[in-house]
Amino acid sequence: MAKVIAMYKTPTDAAAFDRYYFGTHVPIAKKIPGLRHYEVTRGPIHSYDGSAPYHLIATLTFDSMAAVHAALGSPEGQATANDLAHFATGGAEIYFSDTRSV
Repeated sequence: MAKVIAMYKTPTDAAAFDRYYFGTHVPIAKKIPGLRHYEVTRGPIHSYDGSAPYHLIATLTFDSMAAVHAALGSPEGQATANDLAHFATGGAEIYFSDTRSV
């Protein structure tokens, strides 16, 4: 399995972020070919030191890194990436890697 982890920093307007993210961005992202699972955090994000600078973390699961690269290069993947500018006013960090169960 492989994961794409999108960590969205605190936006300028959290309510507007949530409306756009769930009403527009999620439907765009769910069209990415090869996407097996899409999971998002709910509620505040915390760290050992207290609250974290993130509003939402999304984890997208694919079969492999090859599937991630194909997905991100697809028209649907590009549309998802291009959509970030419409709502991620606090910025976003995107990571992807192979995973394994231990």
